[in-house]
Amino acid sequence: MVDVLTEIIINETKGKVAQYAANPDHAPDWYVNIKSAEWQTEKALQTGSKIAFIAEFLGRRLEYVYEITDFIPGQRLVMKTVDGPFPMETTYTWTSINGKQTRMTLQNKGVPTGFSKMFVPFMSLMMKRANKKDLIKIKEILEKQKA
Repeated sequence: MVDVLTEIIINETKGKVAQYAANPDHAPDWYVNIKSAEWQTEKALQTGSKIAFIAEFLGRRLEYVYEITDFIPGQRLVMKTVDGPFPMETTYTWTSINGKQTRMTLQNKGVPTGFSKMFVPFMSLMMKRANKKDLIKIKEILEKQKA
């Protein structure tokens, strides 16, 4: 099983961080590996929304569809793959620190199937590296907007 948890402190309010991060249209801007995000349902993010992503990971093109399974605006967003190379669940959480900073966590959990099972330790390491880069990028974007 892959279970990767990363977090970062962003010098911006929880509301602004959550609003930006939860919008799939912004995903290609701050996710290093995501090349595009296309809504398959109406654009109001809610439980049941589906978004198709195209990404590149470890030199391979990946196409997958996430469905929002839990969404509490400003607190938590959980999405699971309904179509893709292997089942994955991604969770974002946002916690306010003193009203001026936000702790954002990004967690990916999944169970690779078939041939990819052999690469779980390597995949976990590569996902952790990618997630750290993603969180640094969203921090840069949001703190630059503030300046």
